[in-house]
Amino acid sequence: MEEQLFTFERDTDRATIAQLLRDVADNLAAGEPVQLSAGEESITLDVPSQAEFEVQVERETEGDETELSVEFEIEWDETDGGDAPLSVE
Repeated sequence: MEEQLFTFERDTDRATIAQLLRDVADNLAAGEPVQLSAGEESITLDVPSQAEFEVQVERETEGDETELSVEFEIEWDETDGGDAPLSVE
């Protein structure tokens, strides 16, 4: 069963996207929690020191329209108690 805990999707300029990714990277590098918030929604993630990291690039074609996407995912098992992997998309 999959449960959506937080979601954010909006057209955003490239510089803002880069800053958001930098903020996440800075927190990960410092071993600090990653806090995501948008409007009234927020979540704080304590990312363990070891996690599974995946990068996926997709092309979706529908008629004459082609859309590219890149997904970054960090995944860990909550039940391992702390030093397991995380998922960031």
